[in-house]
Amino acid sequence: MTASASYDAAAATRALVAAPGARAEYEDAGEQRQRMREKQPPQADLLRLIGQNRYRYLRRSGVPYAVPWGGPAIAVPLRAQAHSSTGSLRQQLTREYINSYKGTPSQSALADAVNALDALSIEAPEGDVWLRVAPDPRDPAVTWLDLGRPDGQSVRIAPDGWTLTTPDPEEGPVWRRSKLVGELPLPERPAGGWQTAMASFAELLPFTETTLPLAVAWVLAALRPSLPRPIAYLTGEQGTGKSTSGRMLVGLLEGVRAPLRQPPASIRDFGVTASAGWILPMDNLSSISDDLSQALCRAVTGDAQTGRALYSDDDVSVLDYQRPVLLTGIDVGAVDNDLAERMMPLELQAITKRRTITELWGAYERAHPQLLGALLDLAVLVWADLPAAAEDLAHLPRMADFAELLHALDRVTGWQGLRAFYATQDGLVDTVLDGQPVTAALRDWALSPAFPVGGWTGTMTELHTLLSARSMAGERWPRTPGVLSARLRKAAPALRSRGINIVAPTSNKHGRKYTISVTA
Repeated sequence: MTASASYDAAAATRALVAAPGARAEYEDAGEQRQRMREKQPPQADLLRLIGQNRYRYLRRSGVPYAVPWGGPAIAVPLRAQAHSSTGSLRQQLTREYINSYKGTPSQSALADAVNALDALSIEAPEGDVWLRVAPDPRDPAVTWLDLGRPDGQSVRIAPDGWTLTTPDPEEGPVWRRSKLVGELPLPERPAGGWQTAMASFAELLPFTETTLPLAVAWVLAALRPSLPRPIAYLTGEQGTGKSTSGRMLVGLLEGVRAPLRQPPASIRDFGVTASAGWILPMDNLSSISDDLSQALCRAVTGDAQTGRALYSDDDVSVLDYQRPVLLTGIDVGAVDNDLAERMMPLELQAITKRRTITELWGAYERAHPQLLGALLDLAVLVWADLPAAAEDLAHLPRMADFAELLHALDRVTGWQGLRAFYATQDGLVDTVLDGQPVTAALRDWALSPAFPVGGWTGTMTELHTLLSARSMAGERWPRTPGVLSARLRKAAPALRSRGINIVAPTSNKHGRKYTISVTA
């Protein structure tokens, strides 16, 4: 290179940032490195340029994310130091700097570059990042499933069919990944149709003929991002494979290695766990505390937890989630009425022919692609029939959206899932009433010959005295009429379903009189 040759450092930098494989030709590699050291802009500026030129930015609830312009449509967190699934922006910039400049950037340069990009992203538009399942940005009848693959390959599910594709980085849904987002196999359309795959499903998971349609409906409901779904409660006698069946059911959409978990130690931990994964599975429950019961109810319908943001005095962080929930257990004991109305027991039958765990999971992994394909085939049929099914369904229970989906599934398969769902809901009524000795005593008294023919009227104090005479030593009994009133108010829907109505009129000079009547 002659002395008269000019060297445009800015142009060289732009070329390197725009095309990392491109390199200017120099007569001597040592001379190249020397000139680059002397003329190259600071590392922080090079890193910032990489971040600006190769990523677009969006914010969700104030949290900034970077999305590669060239795809895949996977959000990269700006502020994380490291991220096990997608890599943080800090890690991505380091990798691309090494590939471009054959050197390692300093930690201070990385910190300066990320801070600059964070500041520039203040002007980024608000947008959604989705975990595992997403609605289509343009067509409300279409949903998407993230397969958790590095290339961003996903499934687009529409009423006219499902396709394997990669979402557009600008127009399609943008995925968020975490450690709990496992990789799914590429789905395959079963040669014998969804019926053949469902037969394999029934061989792997010991659901009864009645509960199998409910389990399939629950998985299909998990493919719709904002649908309130009942809590799948896998129950059965000891040795029915509840934990294994739970892992397999969750694994259909979360990956074979998706773990079941123990209940979180605190409500804050519950929020962190729920927001990090799509399905929230809890294993081997023997009881459900009041706090956990309320948290589970909120997870079904949607919840948000706020807390003080790190390194901030007056800002907050927000964790919002609405999740499919799965529980396993032999008997969870007393269940609150609100939780019972959101639960769907799935009875497992006794296993007559046992297999080794290696053989069982080997069969599951081999069947997984076609099981997923069959579920997607059913999803297409259900998505197409949902509007007509909603019009056709006259009576709606508490979980109305799920009932519509279940009715659509019955219409396209010939199953009787909705009838089975109503039966499980009715069975939970006595679980609620039996969970509190005082409500069980009221039910037994009201339905007995000793109950007055025309009904009963009196104060809550009189009712407390009357029912206390029916109590047994050691039972959890309300100590005061006020506590009794609160418990009866919570159990009122369950009591009404058994024909027992409690009416509390307004107070007058004779005191607050309650009326209890029984209807057939």
